[in-house]
Amino acid sequence: MPPLLRKGHFLGAKLRELRKRNGLTLEELSSRCIQRDAQRAPSVSYLSMIESGKRVPSSELLELLAAVFQRDPNWFLDESGGAELGSMSAPAGGAAKVPLEPAFLFSKEVLQAAIPELLQQTGTSGRQFAHLLIRTHQEFSRNDFPDLERAAEEIGERKFPLGVEELLRLTRRAGLEIRWFERKPVLARDKDREVRSMVRSFFEPPRYVYANRALQSDPARLKFDLAAHIAHKVLHGGDGLKSAHATGGEMGGSPEGASAAGMNAEDVLHAWRDFECSFFAGALLAPRAPFRRFLARERYRVEAGAKLELTPAVVMRRMTKVSPYPYWHFFDAYPPGYLRAVYRGNGIPLPWGNLAQVSDPCPNWAVFRMLGGDRDTGSQISVLRDGSRSLLYCCHSRRVRDMAGNPHVLSVGVDLAPALDANGASSAELTEAILTECLRDGGEARPPKAARAALQAVANVLNIAWIDAALERPAHIICPRSSSCPRPERCAEAKQRLSRAREIDEVRAEILGAPR
Repeated sequence: MPPLLRKGHFLGAKLRELRKRNGLTLEELSSRCIQRDAQRAPSVSYLSMIESGKRVPSSELLELLAAVFQRDPNWFLDESGGAELGSMSAPAGGAAKVPLEPAFLFSKEVLQAAIPELLQQTGTSGRQFAHLLIRTHQEFSRNDFPDLERAAEEIGERKFPLGVEELLRLTRRAGLEIRWFERKPVLARDKDREVRSMVRSFFEPPRYVYANRALQSDPARLKFDLAAHIAHKVLHGGDGLKSAHATGGEMGGSPEGASAAGMNAEDVLHAWRDFECSFFAGALLAPRAPFRRFLARERYRVEAGAKLELTPAVVMRRMTKVSPYPYWHFFDAYPPGYLRAVYRGNGIPLPWGNLAQVSDPCPNWAVFRMLGGDRDTGSQISVLRDGSRSLLYCCHSRRVRDMAGNPHVLSVGVDLAPALDANGASSAELTEAILTECLRDGGEARPPKAARAALQAVANVLNIAWIDAALERPAHIICPRSSSCPRPERCAEAKQRLSRAREIDEVRAEILGAPR
């Protein structure tokens, strides 16, 4: 009996397990094969029969499938099982689950009294706190909001891409009328600084969308604003209880409209509705299935969104949602270090708080490097030292300007460890090898040859072009705070030159270690 025929059923089971562990549908696997070799690529139905053991791939087709997953063809014929695929189970994502004891301190009544007082004392606005709650909800929910996805797909009928004229037609179909106004950017106060602020659009109940004429020359932003206002009409009946779209200021809103410290019910309502309308807008402009196919064709290149008149922010945010790989993060950062938006589907520690700028940020995060004027675009492999843990990421960052002309940095990235483990490599060993090389060279270095080969294979399996680009540059050691920097010189010494402040844990360790 031919060896492929004899092992057909086992081969199919391994192929199915490998495909599912990489989050690919049969249709997507077929498309990936077509990308590599259209002549030999199998149909969806034929792939299904291979996986069920009803068909046996030829040697040539097996080589094609092996190339997609960066495997040796003989791996599919090995009857040792698929345990070496590793686990793709999610790491502890989002905020850490902290045991809250004693329980009486966290009763509903105590929290309702304490939280407003806390916000008042710290100068935190209710809107900021509400955004923090929403971000945490996103992370625990894995950014999965099927009701919003369905509502957007019903309105847009999954058409992709949607042009400006089609958005205008959907706006009219929703019973909305656009009224244009003219306003230039103005300087506005935002805490202790001045920023350029510009009102883009707002909703006036029951059916009027007021839009800045400047949007007419910026179709990508115009489409997003219209989509978000359609969302408000569809989801909330157009009651007007929603923030205006304004550029400038932290947390994505106009500094002129920032609420004072403390909290009220409207803060939470507006923040939640802003999130719902933004999510709906992304789903309307980039429906899950067609946008996922588009990203696969373009190998997740963010700049490809320009072909569809989509902003880089929409492309990056939807990328984290529609990708078959679940371990993503996204930052939108304004100088000197404010986070306008963040999503951490893989639980990445934050480089700073999204309520205030930290005093000792690590300068080697890609977002910080670009906020400081390093480059306009770039990709980076990073080893994040978080306490005793070493984590491995790759990000792609772009410095852009908002509609008022303020520079900010958008950054999207993936946790590489689950992909490495699923591909038969040891993420812990490879991360340690990259860390060792970086420490030897002062904090940044090209990954060792074996690590580059493993990461190149992962880049091919995930089909992400900017991982390839990152491998052409040195990897960087990063950490949540400069005071805990593991580099031999740079960050720690720079911190000492800037400040003589001591950490209490450091003083405690000295006391405990002193002779008695």
